Amino acid sequence: MNFLGLPKIELHCHLDGSVRIETIIDIAQKEGIQLPSFDKKELQKELVAPLECDSLVEYLKRFSLPNLIMQSKESLKRITYELFEDAARENVKYLEVRFGPLLHTLKGLDVEEVIQSVIDGMREAESCYEIKGNFILSCLRSMSVESAFEVVEKGKKFLGKGVVAIDLCALEEEGFCEKFSEPISLSKEYGYRVTIHAGETGIGKNVLEAVELLGAERIGHGVFIKDCPEAYRKVKEKQVVLEMCPTSNIQTKAVHHYSEHPIYKFHKDGIKVTINTDNRTVSDTTMSKEIHLVMREFNLSEEDYRQIYLNSVEASFADQETKKWCLAQY
Repeated sequence: MNFLGLPKIELHCHLDGSVRIETIIDIAQKEGIQLPSFDKKELQKELVAPLECDSLVEYLKRFSLPNLIMQSKESLKRITYELFEDAARENVKYLEVRFGPLLHTLKGLDVEEVIQSVIDGMREAESCYEIKGNFILSCLRSMSVESAFEVVEKGKKFLGKGVVAIDLCALEEEGFCEKFSEPISLSKEYGYRVTIHAGETGIGKNVLEAVELLGAERIGHGVFIKDCPEAYRKVKEKQVVLEMCPTSNIQTKAVHHYSEHPIYKFHKDGIKVTINTDNRTVSDTTMSKEIHLVMREFNLSEEDYRQIYLNSVEASFADQETKKWCLAQY
């Protein structure tokens, strides 16, 4: 089967985890930023997490370097354009990109400038390639609740103009949902859609709380509902969509081997799953690669894949016109 030729929808992709290594070197040289090395192979060791990573903590260390060079309007626009270009080249028709705006304010950009810069990069790519997209604003759980309010407030004016949803990401501790319930509740009032990273580490109960307390319509990862019957039931019953990222889940030790990944069991049991990269650079992957891995490991039929594609279109936070366009691509 031609995996590259299949139309694709990606709903879980981090901007700072998907920067071309050559671009990091180029921007660092232009902006006078010191890197551990300017050799591509050496830098790759710093940026790509090994399959035998120890944990999510080790995996997340790969994000500090890209953020050094994501502090100007030009670099944010360029990096976004290149991510959409890379996705379009493997026939991704629609891409939702998530990023934490506050991570890109270290050299004086304000949150609005950060958001506008990535939207500009996306719009330019949309005009050059057959791809459409939107952004999800990530609030980091390692930051304060006030910082989440700031992202919600400052992103509000971009709703429907390139921004569609809010997300909570970074290290996952038990019971984080209650802490962030107020900013997420406000975001819903403003019209943000809600997707939450939960159940990526061994805490299935976080998924339950993300759905019940935060009103999550989609869950980033959700692997550990397999160990929490109540969360499993809730996800299935409410048709909450799981954004699954097989390679990343092995790197963070959510599962130890592709064959243990619950994506196929979930799919066969009527839980809506989608296939995603999470981070193209950090996980050294593409959508074609992830689809190929799932198909090979579980003998996924083309009909199974088509169903996942249709689920992904339906679960996207795109407007009806874009969804219609995506459906016409298959």
